[in-house]
Amino acid sequence: MLDTYTEHTRIGVIAGGFSGEREVSLRSGKNVLEALLRKGYNATLIDPATTDMSQAPIDVAFLVLHGQFGEDGCIQAYLSHLHIPHTGSGVSASILGMNKLMSKTIMQSDGLPTPAFQVVTTPTFELNLKFPVVVKPISEGSSLGVAIADTWAECTQAVHAVLAKYGICLIEEYISGRELTVGVLDYQGKRQALPILELKPHNRFYDYDAKYTPGKTTFILPAPLPETVRDTLQQYAIQLHDRLGCAGATRTDMLFHEERGAFLLEINTAPGMTDQSDLPAQAASAGIAFDDLVEMILWSATQTH
Repeated sequence: MLDTYTEHTRIGVIAGGFSGEREVSLRSGKNVLEALLRKGYNATLIDPATTDMSQAPIDVAFLVLHGQFGEDGCIQAYLSHLHIPHTGSGVSASILGMNKLMSKTIMQSDGLPTPAFQVVTTPTFELNLKFPVVVKPISEGSSLGVAIADTWAECTQAVHAVLAKYGICLIEEYISGRELTVGVLDYQGKRQALPILELKPHNRFYDYDAKYTPGKTTFILPAPLPETVRDTLQQYAIQLHDRLGCAGATRTDMLFHEERGAFLLEINTAPGMTDQSDLPAQAASAGIAFDDLVEMILWSATQTH
């Protein structure tokens, strides 16, 4: 048990919530709760959708919320208002990480490679990219709302769907490459990049179905990459983690093209903790058991957000 906490410290595992990733969050929360209990902590699961957070009897919040309200700085700001320390990134880093336009703009300004993109806010628009393109919401997780468009008709249909639900849309250059993800652990002031995981979805890309349906994706861990490439990708992930001011654990998704090199897609400031999630698998490959991973993330709550 961390020296900071005792058996009397009440830890609330915050999971569920209101986003489209609610069920995934509950699965993550269940795993985290069980790990904390095995470690001897006084922990309970709290769902903001059914519990008034201002009345929740907790001293520390372990955040396992995904999507809107969970990763976009809202719950972080609310907990700060209640003076409840929480795991993971603070308000600013959460906002920047969740908003793909903001994070990609920062990537560009820092020289981190990311696919070319444009923003669309109206149903009538001019496409500045060549087909195929990737259409996605600016602030959403688990690939919800993401579509690959090969034609103008597919593109406009996907854009209109995103605009109808979110009001703003990101169109991104499609890059055919290996899908990779790199986890970063921020523990006791030291940042550690985890082994790189390669994802080979049976679907066209690593969509929601491929992410959370057992057997829909082949996982290769560690990804077979030359040492120089591996080191570069891990350094990219650490650089983005630091640049946004993240804490706890993050996971940066990338594409690797054999000729063009790496492209950073986005950073996840609240990685999933389900049985199918990427971060726990990467940690296990680095010799970090799930319960220890949970405790390492818990340490981030001891820092000032």
